[in-house]
Amino acid sequence: MPLVPEDLLRSTLAAVAPGTELRDGLERILRGRTGALIVLGFDDVVGSMCSGGFVLDVEFSATRLRELAKMDGAVVVDGRRIVRAAVQLLPDPTIETTESGTRHRTAERVAKQSGFPVVSVSQSMQIIALYVGETRHVLESSDVIQSRANQALATLERYKARLDEVSGTLSALEIEDLVTVRDVAAVVQRLEMVRRISEEIAGYVVELGTDGRLMALQLEELVGGVAVDRQLVVKDYLDGQGADRVADVHAELASLSPGELLELPHIARILGLSVVDDALDGAVGPRGYRLLSKVPRIPVGVIDRLVTHFGNLQRLLAAGIDELMSVDGVGEQRARTVREGLSRLAESSILERYV
Repeated sequence: MPLVPEDLLRSTLAAVAPGTELRDGLERILRGRTGALIVLGFDDVVGSMCSGGFVLDVEFSATRLRELAKMDGAVVVDGRRIVRAAVQLLPDPTIETTESGTRHRTAERVAKQSGFPVVSVSQSMQIIALYVGETRHVLESSDVIQSRANQALATLERYKARLDEVSGTLSALEIEDLVTVRDVAAVVQRLEMVRRISEEIAGYVVELGTDGRLMALQLEELVGGVAVDRQLVVKDYLDGQGADRVADVHAELASLSPGELLELPHIARILGLSVVDDALDGAVGPRGYRLLSKVPRIPVGVIDRLVTHFGNLQRLLAAGIDELMSVDGVGEQRARTVREGLSRLAESSILERYV
């Protein structure tokens, strides 16, 4: 299955990130103050665009790339092999391009026609540009990317703190059966905000390569478990739709503009919750997926059966050991685990809210 443009750009950024041999070769070309045109892939389409040059088919290395770039013409790399060098690329001249320089115009057209990423190293401007489909991306130094990533990480920490706050409030309200549409929409909004900023930081981590290892650990520590929470909150409150539409809801949330994401009524409508005149004070109740997932050692399949059997969280909280044991896969020990786990969650959630 071909990669979607976003995935192809990210995989290309990973291939040219600091610490990779390809990035080493590109840095050598920059330091040598020579330009270069490098196609990252080879097939019949690329072959049909190649004129002249040499057929090499040799193992890739940074030093070989540097030496071959000294010659006029493009270098074609396929995986770990350099397959062509000093070739003239002749893409379809009718393909639109916004570039003005010959090398960059060729790079953009080859990328669009072949579907492979193309790297252009500018001799005069001393920059490395990636052409991936319709996208042009200029590689920046690790210091610049690190500075942006640190700012984004500080923002993520604030977002995550606010998410923890509204999630804790939602848990207490669920146990007391006092949840409103506003409470649910606020949590879903914060989850989407955290997802967006974490995706941005993940992109920086890819670009940083070996320089981004520490940031990758910080990101994982901050957002570990958030993806699961996003699934469970939607499953708990997706009005009358069940789990089948969870992915659709996430896609709709991801498509919201920053301005639309700030509108809680808009989020509530995506969840299918009742909103009258933008009022968000209507009562809603969870099915219980999110709180049950916090009980240790309860398999996902058992959680699904418990929710299906009891229908909502309040009935689960009121269920005794014998009632829990009537669910397939729930023996006496597991029933006690569920009963005691939910009781402890109820006590701690209410204490955190009122103490």
